[in-house]
Amino acid sequence: MNWILLIIAGLFEVAFATCLGKAKSTIGTEMYLWYIGFLVSLISSMLLMMKAIETLPIGTAYAVWTGIGAVGTVVIGIFVFKEPTTFWRMFFIMTLIGSIIGLKAVSH
Repeated sequence: MNWILLIIAGLFEVAFATCLGKAKSTIGTEMYLWYIGFLVSLISSMLLMMKAIETLPIGTAYAVWTGIGAVGTVVIGIFVFKEPTTFWRMFFIMTLIGSIIGLKAVSH
């Protein structure tokens, strides 16, 4: 169950990074709504992470959490913010995904 919470926490990390990216390209009320989304996502991510590390090793949990956030944010960057997709960028994202899976596989 805590692995599921950790994955959801990582997805909220993607959400708060996305909110920051969207907030910088807007003004007025819309900007403030994105910042509110950032705060809600940040708090949700941290609370879920705190719950997950009750039974998961902190080093593994943190690495997986940040890995999910990094991979997810790159994907959002490519599809939402039209960031470039290069061979080396995709290569290193794939190695990061492999590392996340490997950490899950060797953790108890």
